[in-house]
Amino acid sequence: MPNQNLSRDEAALRSHLLSVTSYDVQLDLGNAEDPEAAGFRSRSTITFSCSEPGAATFLDFIHGGVSSVVLNGTELDPAEAVDSSRIHLSGLQAQNTVTVDGIALYSRSGEGLHRFLDPADGRTYLYTQYEPADARRVFADFEQPDLKAAFRFTATAPSGWEVASNGVETQRTPLGDGTLSRWEFAPTQRISTYITTVLAGPYHRADDEWSRRLADGTDLRVPLAAYCRTSLAEYFDPENIFAVTKRGLDYFHELFDYPYPFGKYDSAFVPEYNLGAMENPGLVTFTEAYVFRSRATEAQYEARANTILHEMAHMWFGDLVTMKWWDDLWLKESFADYMGALAVDRATEFTNSWVSFANRRKAWAYVQDQLPTTHPIVADIPNLEAAKQNFDGITYAKGASVLKQLVAYVGFDTFIEAARGYFREHAFGNTTLADLLTALETASGRDMALWSGRWLQTAGVPVLVPETETDDAGAYTSVVIRQNAPDPVSGEQVPRPHRLRIGLYDFDAAGALSRIDSVELDVAGSRTEVPELIGRQRPTLLLLNDEDLTYAKIRFDDVSLATLLESLHLVADPLARAIALSALWNSVRDGILSAKDYVRLVQRVAPAESGAGVLQVLLDNALSAIEYYAPASRRDALREEFYAGITEQLKAAAPGSDRQVIWARAAAGAGRRSSTHNELLRGLLDGSAGIQGLTVDSDLRWRLWVALAARGSATRAELDAELERDTTASGRVGHTTAAAAFPNPEVKAAAWQAAVHSDGLSNELLSATIHGFNLGSHELLDGYVEDYFTSLTEVWAGRSIELASRVVGGLYPGHQDAAEHLAPADHPVVQKSVEWLELHPDAPAALRRIIIEQQDQLLRSLRVQAAAL
Repeated sequence: MPNQNLSRDEAALRSHLLSVTSYDVQLDLGNAEDPEAAGFRSRSTITFSCSEPGAATFLDFIHGGVSSVVLNGTELDPAEAVDSSRIHLSGLQAQNTVTVDGIALYSRSGEGLHRFLDPADGRTYLYTQYEPADARRVFADFEQPDLKAAFRFTATAPSGWEVASNGVETQRTPLGDGTLSRWEFAPTQRISTYITTVLAGPYHRADDEWSRRLADGTDLRVPLAAYCRTSLAEYFDPENIFAVTKRGLDYFHELFDYPYPFGKYDSAFVPEYNLGAMENPGLVTFTEAYVFRSRATEAQYEARANTILHEMAHMWFGDLVTMKWWDDLWLKESFADYMGALAVDRATEFTNSWVSFANRRKAWAYVQDQLPTTHPIVADIPNLEAAKQNFDGITYAKGASVLKQLVAYVGFDTFIEAARGYFREHAFGNTTLADLLTALETASGRDMALWSGRWLQTAGVPVLVPETETDDAGAYTSVVIRQNAPDPVSGEQVPRPHRLRIGLYDFDAAGALSRIDSVELDVAGSRTEVPELIGRQRPTLLLLNDEDLTYAKIRFDDVSLATLLESLHLVADPLARAIALSALWNSVRDGILSAKDYVRLVQRVAPAESGAGVLQVLLDNALSAIEYYAPASRRDALREEFYAGITEQLKAAAPGSDRQVIWARAAAGAGRRSSTHNELLRGLLDGSAGIQGLTVDSDLRWRLWVALAARGSATRAELDAELERDTTASGRVGHTTAAAAFPNPEVKAAAWQAAVHSDGLSNELLSATIHGFNLGSHELLDGYVEDYFTSLTEVWAGRSIELASRVVGGLYPGHQDAAEHLAPADHPVVQKSVEWLELHPDAPAALRRIIIEQQDQLLRSLRVQAAAL
């Protein structure tokens, strides 16, 4: 449907004409438990003004039929007014009321109103997810962030259900024989369509309350609730969720000096969720992966706390003050990413928040920012399809990294003063970059134009390289930092201003590599001298960007690199260790450090790594290095060497420890590509492996079954028997993945058919099928390359963007091998990609973006492999 893709220009015109006052939305969900019911009744009444009476506009509604449209008391003919997903309104008055009555459709893609049938107990659950523009799948609206309004929701649903929305429940009325009831909710503050929400189903609910004495002497009381599916209630830990929520509310109230403005604060953990979470004010939704049915490590609890506080930061950055259009998506996501990490560090018991940020979030940004589709943090978003693709590592993690650099540049107190002024000035309104810069300039007294131009309006990753010279005694005679910062499009150098620290590390009396000194300085231009280090004795390790203040890839001088390759595990400071590890991983991806050297580094470092989150990243990176960056001729030997090390560490790990769990998961991961330790994997499943203290729970069991199935060492009957023992939603996902992983041509053909040429899978089961399919040899998978490229346009046209993106990105044949006498650019899959892009110049930009990115990742893999041949 081409008119689903609202353009920025169309939105600007509509914003110029209209000001929206209120929505009254009535949803009839009484048929939700009937699997044959494809849709539900939706009635939306909107009051709005028009600055140019007589003008025309349109509503957005992706629907299953519109029965009536009434504008200012006049009934319009739906056959004339309704054009696919747009409802045209003409002859507007200065003040208008429009009511649209129709059928909205239940979703299986996680977009709009998602309907989930719990396989554990057969009960039905509903929740909404709209960002960036899927409220129009549930009710007729003006689907753009700058047309804010007050929303009042009413929902009819089975009487035994829990029903919630952004506002507090004001009334519940049984209907007819009492089977159904009607829930009414208080109107919201002025908010955008994409953060409205409805939750409905037999959810388990827990309650609590947070309160605070405000500066004016009044008390602010915020009711708290937490929801999960009933079949997960025994695993739910709302007390821990409430504890983090309360700490966050304490911290952000103190920090922002602006009271939480949305009444209640609910947290709902929902199935088959496409995101980590969504910041709907009054009712935040989270993936139920954060309800830990199996053993969770400290790193997993920290990640959940980070997500809770990320979404809470959005209550101010995003919900209270919202970007005018999706160009400035960073105004909410970059800030929430930064504030989430900051709040975890300062308001919770987790002390390694910035270590996790460096290892995971920033690594995501570095990868995204080196793709040919990279873009400035302040992006050019011409339409909603582009907006959907822009929820990426640049908007989130690079933006957050740059904000951390901004804090170092202007000072933390100045930054927070600017944020407070920004909230006061723009509460319940919409902003652009210019509004934030004004707040920063007011607070700091600095002209922020240069900083903004270099950091927010450029793309690409700067690279900082130390160049050092020493005298015969080992003292520095010259230290220079070179900055290489080419613009990805023009190639022109665009060096950024960096405020950073250089750390000097040497071995202490206990044998640890400890910081003996540091130098803080401004790095600008292509060459920056560091006179503070002249005459200083060269340290064992010179670490640029110590404390991770700026956003840049860093390199090492020869002495420092040699130190890290032998002794990185002896670096005492966890953040310094994480920075070095991140830099070395970037060196692998850039073809500077070989996959073999990196994997052997991990084998030395990982056994001594104290941080569970860092250990998990290390092991994941090492497995990726083997599969994507090691030449095929050396891959098997390196894989077996690493797998042997994993099994040794599993057996040696402290019983019941997080490390033991992580090593067990790594063994299952390595077992997908090797059968060497199948006996151990079998032993873990049947209890004969003798690993004391290891709980082989449902999560680990399915990981093990996937590994054995991928190697042809399990049977379908065994998988079915496991599913009978674990009838949960996650059990169904594990079974689907394992069943598609068998190295059998008929199995792969069925999985391909289900994923590419059928539309019967929900979002989560589609991803599980794709995952299992990809666990196969070239002999099994190469035959699908041609059909992949010929099916792209059909897949994109026939699915929602969420499901189509999973198919296109997930099934791209990107796991290929470099050959000695074949240039990477001449590899058949690369050539197929080039050919498809040349033949489809007018394909949707979002589809082309996925192919361009996947092709680039493949080329990087092939180039690194080729360099090691």
